[in-house]
Amino acid sequence: TRWVDPLGGDTTIAARTEALIARAEAILHEMEAAGGMPEAIEQGLPMQGIETAAAEKQSRIDGGRDRIVGLNLFPGSAPDNMEVLKVEHEAVLRGQVSRLASLRAGRDQSAVSAALSVLEAAARSGDNLLNAAVQAARVRCTLGEISDAIERVFGRHQPVVRPVRGIFQKHLGDREEFKTAVEKAKRFATSQGRQPRILVAKMGQDGHDRGAKVIASAFADLGFDVDLGSLFQTPEEVARQAVENDVHVVGVSTLAAGHLVLVPALAKALAQHGREDMLIVVGGVIPRDDYDALYASGATAIFGPGTPVVQSAGDILDLLLEAYTS
Repeated sequence: TRWVDPLGGDTTIAARTEALIARAEAILHEMEAAGGMPEAIEQGLPMQGIETAAAEKQSRIDGGRDRIVGLNLFPGSAPDNMEVLKVEHEAVLRGQVSRLASLRAGRDQSAVSAALSVLEAAARSGDNLLNAAVQAARVRCTLGEISDAIERVFGRHQPVVRPVRGIFQKHLGDREEFKTAVEKAKRFATSQGRQPRILVAKMGQDGHDRGAKVIASAFADLGFDVDLGSLFQTPEEVARQAVENDVHVVGVSTLAAGHLVLVPALAKALAQHGREDMLIVVGGVIPRDDYDALYASGATAIFGPGTPVVQSAGDILDLLLEAYTS
């Protein structure tokens, strides 16, 4: 049986394909001009491009320029309660710790030490790291131990944190809700002598940082002083950073179902620093059944999927004005 491409030879498809190729080649040339991909990564160029595209997309969605059925076009109503899998995080942690202890007790420690020494030496000399890492794994070295051995030579990568600015202002600056949020931020700054400051945090094994960076970009346009935490922080690390930077609010972005453990731990860590006054707001994929538990553990506000960014900023500013100026 033969088939044909119904769009084969279509001039519009061909033109859009050519345009896509040209844009991709322009990005490749930019990376080459920076000295190659390793140098471009050090300068933060690939991530800056990704973050710019994400902010552009989200601002067009929030502004109604990009229509998504079920979100800003023919929006439906989700049921208040949905059956979801509940993971007992503490039980999982205890199980993992127990298995790790059992693994370490049953392996040849001298072989482990020798394999890690070979791996570190390979990193220093430029030898094949993959082969050395595989050999280390075969004698039951853990991923953490393998990573630590390599880190002793190369250090740990610190990404360039530079939220893009101006995109939400460009797409949404003329809208009334945007202007209202900016006015609230100015009112707070006038009363407190500085801008409202927020730390946007990612905790646990949650590597989904697109939303957090979009929030950082938008909030900066709205008048916030924004700190963006690194990935995979512990609640204690987030609390320490929040206290050191003297933020007014910690915004937790959660997309990996760890909120019922991480948010209470963050509230406890802030309390240990004597900073129960810091607001904790949570955004991400959070079942409605979990809202009460989060509020009880210290969350001040919760923003579920699809919440417009400017709306969430306005709500947080209302909470800040109430807490600091009333």
